[in-house]
Amino acid sequence: MALDHAILVSLLEQPGSGYELARRFDRSIGHFWTATHQQIYRVLKRMESDGWIDAREVPQQGRPDKKEYSVTGPGRTVLSQWLHEPIEPESVRHDLAVKIRGAAFDDPAALIREIERHRQVHSDRLDHYLAGERRDFTGPDAPDVPDAGQELQHAVLRGGIAYERMTIAWLDDVLGTIRRLGPGRPPG
Repeated sequence: MALDHAILVSLLEQPGSGYELARRFDRSIGHFWTATHQQIYRVLKRMESDGWIDAREVPQQGRPDKKEYSVTGPGRTVLSQWLHEPIEPESVRHDLAVKIRGAAFDDPAALIREIERHRQVHSDRLDHYLAGERRDFTGPDAPDVPDAGQELQHAVLRGGIAYERMTIAWLDDVLGTIRRLGPGRPPG
């Protein structure tokens, strides 16, 4: 997926400035597609020159005016074309999995600290996703009747929650396997 498409989706959900868009990436879509603020601004500039988005100056109190971006007809067409194109299923390329397999030729117990670190990262991410779900979809301030966009956003978030839970379960399985093997097991 190109960053262009992620930006088009985000701007269709809600027009905004480059700064607001970057914050949205940090908060929601960025959990599944990452980009630096510099990348976002660079792509916004190109998309504006290609006619996919418009920018309007919005005056602000006590601060410089900001540019607010919105998607144009040609931008919607680009996104629509992309939505109708097939994409390749994602392949699993996982450095930690290769390390785990390689541990058979060294001391598997040497990986425990690294696997525990990865488990903590995924556990923290799961907590963050669950908090976002409560805030935006299941808590008292969630809309009673969500619109299609909110339903689809929640479906993506549920996928992220399921992925983090699956990854934590896998890491727990790996830790159990390594501990069962015991320290200093001779290379295979």
